[in-house]
Amino acid sequence: MRYVEQQLADLSARNMLRFLREIESAQGPYVQIDGSDCLLLCSNNYLGLADHPLLIDAACRASRDFGVGSGASRLVSGSMSLHHRLEDAIAEFKGTETALLFNNGYAANCGIIQGLFGPDDVIFSDSLNHASIIDGCRLSGARVEIYPHNDMQALEEKLSEAACNRRGRWLIVSDGVFSMDGDLVPIESLVELKERYEAWLMIDDAHGGGVLGDRGRGTAEHFGCLSQIDLQMGTFGKAFGSFGAYLAASRSVIDLLINRARSFIYSTSLPPGVVAANLAALKLVDSAEGKIRRRQLEENRRLFVDRLQEAGLDVCGSSTQIVPILTREPQPTMDAAARLLDRGICLSGIRPPTVPVGRCRLRATLMSEHKPQEIVAAADSIVGLLQEMEADV
Repeated sequence: MRYVEQQLADLSARNMLRFLREIESAQGPYVQIDGSDCLLLCSNNYLGLADHPLLIDAACRASRDFGVGSGASRLVSGSMSLHHRLEDAIAEFKGTETALLFNNGYAANCGIIQGLFGPDDVIFSDSLNHASIIDGCRLSGARVEIYPHNDMQALEEKLSEAACNRRGRWLIVSDGVFSMDGDLVPIESLVELKERYEAWLMIDDAHGGGVLGDRGRGTAEHFGCLSQIDLQMGTFGKAFGSFGAYLAASRSVIDLLINRARSFIYSTSLPPGVVAANLAALKLVDSAEGKIRRRQLEENRRLFVDRLQEAGLDVCGSSTQIVPILTREPQPTMDAAARLLDRGICLSGIRPPTVPVGRCRLRATLMSEHKPQEIVAAADSIVGLLQEMEADV
């Protein structure tokens, strides 16, 4: 136990110790923390669906009809009619032959990459890809070539060099919206490269699904190349307001994963209530109400970012609802997050290893349900606090 205590002491000394904050209410624009209402600026509930009546009603009905648990993994007795209905709905939404549910985004990325690729294959991965993609690559045993973030010239050079001694299958994998910087992948360039070099293309659209595109189908729809993505991974735990993840792909790919994806094979399936909520969320996102919520989210994003940039703050090139505010070092970052919480604003301080050394930031995430005056007041509070802290140095 001494080792554990030493590790915790070391993390604390370097301002790197993490802890859990207890939320005492539903995930709305405001939450209760220690009995006080705080403006929530660190939730992935981008469209405000987590407490939407339609999702709650769907979850309650399914729980009454099918029970609260699924009972087993999908390959045993846990493949219920609701799971199949949701997979059909996802496939229609994403324009693929079929889809496969996973229990969360981490399990999806690990299972997809491990299940489809192996030691004879090569994976080309963006340097800022999510940890779940990194771990999936490791589990696959494939050779991994990491290219600098969104650097298409560097990626093409790696593809060209590897072509001299080509072996196995190739995968290009990237986030659609990068979770820490809030910027978009140049997906049209990835499509061009994957076609020229005969590679597979996988997009993790956890933060783009529901938010981007006319119907909310994500980053690829936003750029007009939805049908050209071989492996479309997405989640329900963010803009869709629920829980779970999926891969939308060809039937043969899905059939292979049912037989090889360990995170799918060895997990109890999603509970009926969650699956029903996902069905309701999918329908709501692809509706007139969904369009209204996406439009309001974009208006909130512009208002917030404009206010920060006018004050000279660095938002790391964000063009989405994820808005980082660069603070560089751990101590001022966590001090700022704590002081903002005292002022009734809850957002996250992000430190290594989640981001590179020297790139700490306050990470704000916006919701469609935030009111414009709340956004302006929050931005002004952040600007004022950071200016105060800079003056005190």
